[in-house]
Amino acid sequence: MTAYNSSLMRLLDERGYIHQVTDAAALDALAGRQVVPGYIGFDATAPSLHVGNLVSIMLLRRLQQAGHKPIVVMGGGTTKVGDPSGKDEGRKLLSDETIGANIASIRRCFERFLSFGAGPTDAIMVNNDDWLGGLEYIPFLRDIGRHFTINRMLTFDSVRLRLEREQPLTFLEFNYMILQAYDFLELSRRVGCRLQLGGSDQWGNIVNGIELTRRIDGTELYGVTTPLITNADGAKMGKTAQGAVWLNPDLLSPYDYWQFWRNTADADVGKFLRLFTDVPLDDIARLERLPGAEINDAKIVLATEATALLHGREAALAAEQTARETFAKGGAGEDLPTLSVGEGMSVAHALTALGFTPSNKEAKRKIAEGAVRLDDLPVSDPGLLLTPAGEPLKLSLGKKRHALLVR
Repeated sequence: MTAYNSSLMRLLDERGYIHQVTDAAALDALAGRQVVPGYIGFDATAPSLHVGNLVSIMLLRRLQQAGHKPIVVMGGGTTKVGDPSGKDEGRKLLSDETIGANIASIRRCFERFLSFGAGPTDAIMVNNDDWLGGLEYIPFLRDIGRHFTINRMLTFDSVRLRLEREQPLTFLEFNYMILQAYDFLELSRRVGCRLQLGGSDQWGNIVNGIELTRRIDGTELYGVTTPLITNADGAKMGKTAQGAVWLNPDLLSPYDYWQFWRNTADADVGKFLRLFTDVPLDDIARLERLPGAEINDAKIVLATEATALLHGREAALAAEQTARETFAKGGAGEDLPTLSVGEGMSVAHALTALGFTPSNKEAKRKIAEGAVRLDDLPVSDPGLLLTPAGEPLKLSLGKKRHALLVR
């Protein structure tokens, strides 16, 4: 690890957030002498962010913990365009009303991780549609577009990889990197932003904003990117067979969120504790050294602490207690996700409705494998009609996924 002097850079370094820094020495010095406003942008393509966004959210939390100012930039403008980074196809265009509703829903998540207000280190949320929405095309091309060459834009991974795969890239999406660079310029002017943070795939976009602002205003800006967060098996962190791990509780229950973290591979426990919880580093070092089956105790700490940050301590402890009752005692647990089956529903449909399987075909395959149990008894018929009368029925897939079925 690099020897940093500022509390911000030491914190980011010690917890494993740093992949690239545009000028590490200058940023370290700046963070040591003043409050540094820093931003990350989030496009509003859904009513909730997901676990794949969590490292960015935690970056803003670390920024505030180190005495600096987080700026959450909601992409009300850029959501209308679409970031081509890592995509094989264009983004579905959303209406202004849908984008506005998504932003309002997403804000609730940030309020769990950041302290908002008017103070020097309080977080603020801004919408880039405030400046992008009023741009005039010809003046924008003349004043901003002349600082970008097509030659260089074609070298950025977000464009190059898409073209190499012979996937279409619209002119609309091609403009995304210019708009993101312009965001950094506007944030520098409007709120004194000096730092942009983001994933490693955003490096080119961040550098564009730094260079654009230097050319036009002469202001020095900085960038930090995180490494690609993967699981021990090399898969992108947060991708599951059941789809996105949502952060809003109406899309994924606190119990299922707790279970996601409890299912972490042994080799990832220490890394994820550093990135996604506030557990002290000395405690993490002890937990990741636990031998054999005792590493499960560290996974419980990870699951409970990560869930407490998002859903609150009470919900996290309830999820932990439900898990103990379900697994250790064979009970049902009060906090299990619940599905109403009305007058009746087949077991295959129930598995899919709960999100345990992505399709009825997959549900039937799991039943055929003997992985599905009803009140702890194996199920062999995918068409079995579930009609709970009094007490709820407990439906289980494997050893770790359970739900209650009610009428």
